[in-house]
Amino acid sequence: MAEFSQKRGKRRGDEGLGSMVDFLLANARLVLGVGGAAVLGIATLAVKRFIDRATSPRDEDDTKGDSWKELSLLKATPHLQPRPPPAALSQPVLPLAPSPSAPEGPAETDPEVTPQLSSPAPLCLTLQERLLAFERDRVTIPAAQVALAKQLAGDIALELQAYFRSKFPELPFGAFVPGGPLYDGLQAGAADHVRLLVPLVLEPGLWSLVPGVDTVARDPRCWAVRRTQLEFCPRGSSPWDRFLVGGYLSSRILLELLRKALAASVNWPAIGSLLGCLIWPSMASEELLLEVQHERLELTVAVLVAVPGADADDRLLLAWPLEGLAGNLWLQDLYPVEAARLRALDDHDAGTRRRLLLLLCAVCRGCSALGQLGRGHLTQVVLRLGEDNVDWTEEALGERFLQALELLLGSLEQASLPCHFNPSVNLFSSLREEEIDDIGYALYSGLQEPEGLL
Repeated sequence: MAEFSQKRGKRRGDEGLGSMVDFLLANARLVLGVGGAAVLGIATLAVKRFIDRATSPRDEDDTKGDSWKELSLLKATPHLQPRPPPAALSQPVLPLAPSPSAPEGPAETDPEVTPQLSSPAPLCLTLQERLLAFERDRVTIPAAQVALAKQLAGDIALELQAYFRSKFPELPFGAFVPGGPLYDGLQAGAADHVRLLVPLVLEPGLWSLVPGVDTVARDPRCWAVRRTQLEFCPRGSSPWDRFLVGGYLSSRILLELLRKALAASVNWPAIGSLLGCLIWPSMASEELLLEVQHERLELTVAVLVAVPGADADDRLLLAWPLEGLAGNLWLQDLYPVEAARLRALDDHDAGTRRRLLLLLCAVCRGCSALGQLGRGHLTQVVLRLGEDNVDWTEEALGERFLQALELLLGSLEQASLPCHFNPSVNLFSSLREEEIDDIGYALYSGLQEPEGLL
């Protein structure tokens, strides 16, 4: 019944609209003539059909058909990549000449004299071009800044070594040596971090190394330094015996001693005044860090107490603030081995592995979501890619960059990034699930639009 009433009302509406159309056409013939009336009739019928379509209920099949067509059009429409803003936008905008077809005022100027516009910058840059520009602007450190950072680090090393020798004359320390990525050309963005090795001089034959997996800690990252020959050289024969815990040299006790000395005993204002900067120990970190503020840069000096070359493999062990059962163990530092391997690979084929590492470090440093990825993580990725016999020339830098992002994303999906020189160590083991998700999403978005990371 409702349908019938609807159709009946529709028919009455059609009759009324038809009568109005006839009336308009009849009077239009008198005013506009036959030709004008024909045009008016066509327009009126088109309006009538539009009104009918808008007021009449649509059939379900027609609705599905229209929806399918719209979906097909959406799928067929190509997804245009967002065009990056042209470099010319950052330049002053020159006034444009008024268009001759639509003048805004009296045309009193000579039409032949038009202002010369500068040649526009390319509107679309390739990933390779963007990487090179990013390397130039965000990776390369000015030589003067690097030289100043090295000079400050060297002077602080000399002052600190003199203090240690006067404060702890009974403890044989080796020469304090500044180093790290800044000295190896592997520092990106700013000369803001230096490693200062404080080596212990251990008596040969009195100490041996025990792998961390063979201790109660079962930690493959670490080693224990065990005191030996106690039957011939009893406890107290070595100045380092005061730091023994259960027959092993404790890195924790040594760190606590030196942290107290750096915080309370060193006259940092006097040393800073002598070197033309401000120096103070960082109390917020468990590491031994010195903050240096110069008028031209800010620098962090990491004081690393080390046991160098304690065995035939020339391992470098660091006193590091470890937790739990590994608190008295020594962390193996693989940075020197990794840096040497990257240098050897690049020297072999004039490759760009170290440049790729610098690019990745700068990208992660500038993206808050990727800040959890440190140099150690990125070094493993570049080392794994670097061992492959592929093109490592500058022309392939963009391809290697995307390949590194894909490798990182795949490792995050498995929550596993094995250390290149110690595969039993998973460098992602310290990341929480939420952090892995955040990093993975940022990397996935970066793969979809790599330019957004630069």
